[in-house]
Amino acid sequence: MNTLPAAGSARWLNKVPEVTLAFWIIKIMSTTVGETGADFLAVNAGWGQGATRAIMGALLAAALFAQLRTRRHTPWIYWLTVVLVSVVGTQITDLLTDGLGVSLYVSTPVFAAALAVIFMVWHRVERTLSIHDITTRSRELFYWAAILCTFALGTAAGDLATEALGLGFTWGAVAFGASIGLVWAIWRMGGNAVLTFWIAYILTRPFGAALGDLLTQAKTYGGLGMGAMWTSALFLTVIVMLVAVAQLDSGMRRTSGTVN
Repeated sequence: MNTLPAAGSARWLNKVPEVTLAFWIIKIMSTTVGETGADFLAVNAGWGQGATRAIMGALLAAALFAQLRTRRHTPWIYWLTVVLVSVVGTQITDLLTDGLGVSLYVSTPVFAAALAVIFMVWHRVERTLSIHDITTRSRELFYWAAILCTFALGTAAGDLATEALGLGFTWGAVAFGASIGLVWAIWRMGGNAVLTFWIAYILTRPFGAALGDLLTQAKTYGGLGMGAMWTSALFLTVIVMLVAVAQLDSGMRRTSGTVN
């Protein structure tokens, strides 16, 4: 049985969730919400790109502050932060591509290089990239920097594959989904757990984005025409239900005095 650290301790309980099937379902759905939600707020709700970026950026800062203030994993705060990171990560790429005219052929490798630098510095400082021991402030900061970069990279890579390279929404979702399945198979066959986790984490972003575009875009553009509002609402509902279950389980574990 694990107990809470002393009040003056510099270490906390692990600040991130266990990597389970529910984790990956919520992660993929949050990436889809990031794609569809950003489009809905900026276009359908009439906020515009500037207001959407400002409001979502402020909400992300508040959520991240709350996440950093906790001393243990709190599901609703963690996943709220992930959803907001997804929205902001999408907007960062859209700003570079649509607002500043930066080619996806440029932004994709730049984000990949930035992520590689984050991982190199993280490993040099902490000697590990494992998410099973996010128990210090520095590790958590490295973790969230990597998460934000993976969302921006995944958005750029997904847009590059589905739009610039002409893969399309359906084949984009199939290709990235198959890639995730391949990474899972490599892990099951004994592949490095940390490496396969981060590769899969990156791939879920373009997979979720392609899935979101497939569901929301009009049929004339190769989508199913569900619309951003209904897709976002549906996926958010499922996310809320799964997070509620995780929060309830966390509360029961806390009551019993045990943690993961």
